[in-house]
Amino acid sequence: MATEPKAHFSPEDYLAFERQSELKSEYVGGEIVAMTGASRRHNLIAGNLFANLHSQLKGSKGCEVYANDMRVRVPAADLYTYPDVVVTCGEPRFEDGELDTLLNPVLIAEVLSKSTESYDRGNKFASYRTLPSFAEYLILAQDRVHVEHSVRQPDGGWLLTETSDLQSSLVLPSIGCTLPLADVYDRVFS
Repeated sequence: MATEPKAHFSPEDYLAFERQSELKSEYVGGEIVAMTGASRRHNLIAGNLFANLHSQLKGSKGCEVYANDMRVRVPAADLYTYPDVVVTCGEPRFEDGELDTLLNPVLIAEVLSKSTESYDRGNKFASYRTLPSFAEYLILAQDRVHVEHSVRQPDGGWLLTETSDLQSSLVLPSIGCTLPLADVYDRVFS
């Protein structure tokens, strides 16, 4: 059985296409992959997380937090992607003068959906780990209270902790914030 060959795009072709498109897509190894819409729960969790981090990072910490429209480039993985929430500290670095493709994320958060869960935990996380600036990863469930929190260790390894306790808080060492799960999951299950 013959299959249709997939089109291969250069990163430059992708960026030109993406910057003129009304819909978002990711770039994975030469392929342009359309993104789907998100559920109410997904949007509430991502919005709550963004609001909480934005509030804590205002002022003198020298970090910026972006919601789902900030594209991140992962050169070693030939990947352009849109994390749900991304934080950079110090001087943000961008791919070009458009200032829409971040190169130095410190913390990335992904809200899981059924269609992306294995990718977010697997290949996407492996790709993010190739970024020298990347120090912390949050994976948040939307069907229940559950957060997986991975932190890069001084030896380059990663330490995973998990919590499903709505009354708990996560300490985010890379950005100096504390994240109460009750705030992140506010109104999600009501």
